Amino acid sequence: MSLYRNFLSVGGLTLVSRVFGFVRDALMAAVLGISPVSDAFNAAFRFPNLFRRLFAEGAFNTAFVPMFSGALETEGPGGARELASRIMSWLVAAILVVTIVVEVFTPQIMVVFVPGFVSEPAKFDLTVFLTRIMFPYLACMSLMAAYAAILNSLGRFFAAAFAPIVLNIVNISALVPLAILTLEAPDTAFWVAIATMLGGIAQLMLVYWAIRRAGFVPRIRLPHLDPEVRRFWILAVPAIIAGGITQINIFVGTIIASGADEVMSIIYNADRLYQLPLGIIGIAIGTVLLPELSRHLSAGRDGEARQSQSQSLFLSMYLSMPAAGALIALALPVVRVLFERGAFHAADSANVAQALVAFAVGLPAFVLIRVLQPGFFSRKDTSTPTWFAAVSLVINIALSLALFGSLKHVGIALATSISAWVNVLLLAVFLARRGHFAMTSTEWRQQGLIALLTLVMAAALWGGVALLGPVFDPGYFFPAQALALLALCIVGAGLYFALAHFTGVQPLGGLLRRLRRS
Repeated sequence: MSLYRNFLSVGGLTLVSRVFGFVRDALMAAVLGISPVSDAFNAAFRFPNLFRRLFAEGAFNTAFVPMFSGALETEGPGGARELASRIMSWLVAAILVVTIVVEVFTPQIMVVFVPGFVSEPAKFDLTVFLTRIMFPYLACMSLMAAYAAILNSLGRFFAAAFAPIVLNIVNISALVPLAILTLEAPDTAFWVAIATMLGGIAQLMLVYWAIRRAGFVPRIRLPHLDPEVRRFWILAVPAIIAGGITQINIFVGTIIASGADEVMSIIYNADRLYQLPLGIIGIAIGTVLLPELSRHLSAGRDGEARQSQSQSLFLSMYLSMPAAGALIALALPVVRVLFERGAFHAADSANVAQALVAFAVGLPAFVLIRVLQPGFFSRKDTSTPTWFAAVSLVINIALSLALFGSLKHVGIALATSISAWVNVLLLAVFLARRGHFAMTSTEWRQQGLIALLTLVMAAALWGGVALLGPVFDPGYFFPAQALALLALCIVGAGLYFALAHFTGVQPLGGLLRRLRRS
């Protein structure tokens, strides 16, 4: 199957997942609003996700996928399965140790994680309580991510891409009755936390079923250090550090945000909105590109590897630039339509929209990082991106501290975007210096036209919002607001793709031929 078709499969399922995720977030905003309870829940939920990204999505994927893909090419399915068994045994052991330590010492750990909550005992105690409920979610999601890495390396993307939909369905099933019932906010947060754990279990069961059908279930055993496992750790330790640096960015942002009421919830809701295009474009491309590059390079197909990265770069910018422009132009209408009801008020919409604009500025950079990093990871170089992540970390911390006093939530989001662009610049320059990345004059022209077309589309959307006037005012008839927003999205997308077709950036016939190619 072609890179474009694999991307369409993963991206399409990610789109469905994010739509369900928006329904979940809208319900959560309605039942928790922007409040101390929502701050406690978001902090508790973010904590296991920090470790999940560190252990599973960070070190495991970036070090394991190239090794597993290479084993498939050279040793066949049996050798690859045995390698997965030995490495996953270490992952399970690490997760078990971390889970026990965190469950025992949660209050002490959360003092460091959310120091701003300590002065509010009820808020801090609720955060500790919810963290203890949700931290085992780490084990479910880490195992799911590991199984997903194996499936993706086998070219089986469906189950792993569908699994987040299951999580959202479980959460929505719990939130609907909670939106109807009139429970106290802490009780509501408790049941949402329980639903999150159940959703994690359901995701793991789905992916386990898929990997069992593929005949690639790793055997978990007592960890044993052999030459291949040592090689894995040599690759994984820099990836853990790189992932750790990235998570320190989140950690620092959480610490800073905990010092002001409601900032954490504002950042969380804005983050969820820009994660839609990031998930569909960046994560989908990164998921497909890393195993594809690894297979090509393991087999000595350097030309095919460069072609795959070039296609991924074009497709990522072709889709992420207009997505960023649309989020900037439609930030307030999007937030108002999706979230503004129940405990979520008009002032909350304005604050979340401001943070969303700042995040959207960095959206193309977040996507490009997913496209460029596999150029290092597929060549078993996990240390170079670590240094670049360290530089972006320092910039993010410095800017967050400098901007938070005057810009609050906008400062944190803007610092994140700027540091992401610095990371992109470093990745691109060093790949180019090594001869692994280069853009032709035609590709530069395409990128320039994409930026120009994005500006035209964003200006048209901005004008559309102004033309509709009071439709997007607080309290206006919701169905009318939703239809107006949908119409603007359709008009904006139609304008952009039509301009891309007629200017030759991407003729629609050529795109369809690429999607049909096997």
